[in-house]
Amino acid sequence: MKKLVGRWFAYPWYPILFGAYPVLTLLSTNAGQVQPIMGSRVLLASLLLAAVLFLLLWLFMRRVHRAAFLTMLILALFFSYGHVHNLLSEKYPDFNLDPWLASGWGILFILATLWTTRPKLSFASSAASLNVIALGLVVMSVWQIGSASTPRSAYALGADNAPVQADLVKPENPPDVYFFLLDSYGRADGLYAAYGYDNGEFLNGLEERGFYVAQCSQSNYVRTELSLASSLNMMYLQDLDDEFKADSTSRRTLWNSLKHSAVRYNFESMGYKTVTFATGFAWLDLDDTDMFVSPPPFSSGLSEFEGLFLRTTLARYIQDWGWVDPDAVMGQTSRDLFNNIFDHVDDVARMREPTFAYLHVLSPHPPFVFDAEGNPTYPPDFWNEKRLYPPGLYAAGYQNQLTHLNNKLLAAIDTILAESETPPIIILQGDHGPWLQPQNKRMWILNAYYLPGQQDRLYPTISPVNSFRVIFDAYFGGKYDMLEDVSYFSPVPNLYDFSEKPNHCNP
Repeated sequence: MKKLVGRWFAYPWYPILFGAYPVLTLLSTNAGQVQPIMGSRVLLASLLLAAVLFLLLWLFMRRVHRAAFLTMLILALFFSYGHVHNLLSEKYPDFNLDPWLASGWGILFILATLWTTRPKLSFASSAASLNVIALGLVVMSVWQIGSASTPRSAYALGADNAPVQADLVKPENPPDVYFFLLDSYGRADGLYAAYGYDNGEFLNGLEERGFYVAQCSQSNYVRTELSLASSLNMMYLQDLDDEFKADSTSRRTLWNSLKHSAVRYNFESMGYKTVTFATGFAWLDLDDTDMFVSPPPFSSGLSEFEGLFLRTTLARYIQDWGWVDPDAVMGQTSRDLFNNIFDHVDDVARMREPTFAYLHVLSPHPPFVFDAEGNPTYPPDFWNEKRLYPPGLYAAGYQNQLTHLNNKLLAAIDTILAESETPPIIILQGDHGPWLQPQNKRMWILNAYYLPGQQDRLYPTISPVNSFRVIFDAYFGGKYDMLEDVSYFSPVPNLYDFSEKPNHCNP
């Protein structure tokens, strides 16, 4: 066996692994942000590039070890070019790097070729060591990807103090529950003050359908992951887990508590089917639920991860020459994710089993990809040369996207109400307010509830931490006490260094 392993490691198969490693290490670096499947196509292309290059050099040079070593050097040049370009571009933004880097890489290619083809060098003795190094790098990257994406039990809990209740009771005719998380959806008074945008028609439409709109609601936290981890666990983060301390920057427990929350646990324990939708962010996607709805992964031609990978290689010029437009790809991807939700609302409403549907809509949050009528827009039209949003362009894109979202929401609500035999429970909730606002106004959110027969439990300043406390108590025999409605601001990267933001709204 030892001889067999030694013989196998003597063959120079390391170029193939070095072809896979750049893709895998970029996936591992972005673990939690990108679904691993998004790297499958570019991984296949990289493996094919390495194999074809190795084969051609072997046929040309007639020396397998020499061809393998030169293949490795050429791949190193190819995959490192974009990283060096990005690093130097940040340091010297006004300098035209392209001709200098192209010349430098051309010289390095010539030197690598001349050195590798020297008659006295065979590189046969290096094969085993390089095989071990390449294999170790690949295994390490795969392990990092797997440890970040390993699915957990549906009944797991991500936080130590998640407030689950074992004695909840599913009623005889259980209502379906729809939780629409509307990313960056601001409160009506804030929208009017910031943009002169009158959201009254939409809010009146909600009230005509039986919704209660909390006129003075604030988010409990100012960032998506903080807000969601709190609202889906019905607790403030300071009490939810010991990891959420001011000096911590870790997000692993935070993301786990979002994916495996007390709300999800309670519904699934009562026999509810959980339905979730893709967001494009691995840390946000609850992809181990009973029904996870995602658009085709490559419907827009090129994924954002593939665009990122291209920018780290010599193939970045494919974008510079206009053959691929990653910003257009990003826009189409965002539209696909948005439409994926609203195209399937009817399917969820028709499900026979009692259903908890969590619909995270990445709108009106940027990128701005819709106009007010729902026609496609080009995301770069709303930012400057530094890819930052000037206030005027942000306001225009936000309002257009908000108007389109409002129309889709009313249509979806009408579908849900029409298809539901038992009156459903519906929450429309922002996780935080718009960007480019003062700290306190970034907490002002839309918060609207359709709670048949239980509207009297609601009040103008109710915040997301109490939303599901009301629902479990009102419909499922819960014994949750209402918490004080408090809002906390925290900076980046100190996500848990909280400072309280009072609510001065007068209903």
